Amino acid sequence: MEKSKNVHEYIAEQRRAIASNPDCGTSHYNLAVALMGIEELHEAERELHLAIENSPGLAEAYVQLGGLCLKRGDLDGCLSYNRASVKARPGFSEGYGNIGFVHMQRGEIEEAVKALEKATAFNFRFIQAYTTLGNAYLMMGRIEDSIQASQKALGIEDNFAVAHNNLAVAYLENNDFEKAVHHCDRALELGYDVSEGLLKEIEPHRKK
Repeated sequence: MEKSKNVHEYIAEQRRAIASNPDCGTSHYNLAVALMGIEELHEAERELHLAIENSPGLAEAYVQLGGLCLKRGDLDGCLSYNRASVKARPGFSEGYGNIGFVHMQRGEIEEAVKALEKATAFNFRFIQAYTTLGNAYLMMGRIEDSIQASQKALGIEDNFAVAHNNLAVAYLENNDFEKAVHHCDRALELGYDVSEGLLKEIEPHRKK
């Protein structure tokens, strides 16, 4: 109840800020994010467009519009807005990460890798991008690169289950069975839904 009250107070505060300064893109953006928090998506989308209209360099607003497209299953729209975000702010890692994610969803692995490599170059703490990159490298058969990307993810957060799962697959491909078992078990411990196929392949390599 208290949280909801705070959100509505914040929304009222942003509306007041906009009333006194309608051309402030940041206030429109802040209002949009708060509205998204209470699922007022239509109004949030309108505010994001106003944010961009008043502050064309507000890369985060493009990313949020991309997120709304993704909710609707509109991958083209999501890609377009995220491309706009990195145009508005070259080196915007979140935009590149999202571009990579969309290409992965479409099975465009090489394009995904290009975007994800940029995302991690601009933000070396971008754990999700490293993990998705590790997965993309696996799909391309670039096993050593995949291991390196997943290890970087674990260097940021050792309990990141998806990275452990990716490493289990990569080490299995490399016939490094001890490490494959270790990372598979870590993924399971962390609650990751390891595929039946991977578990079957790992099982013969467990020490009896």
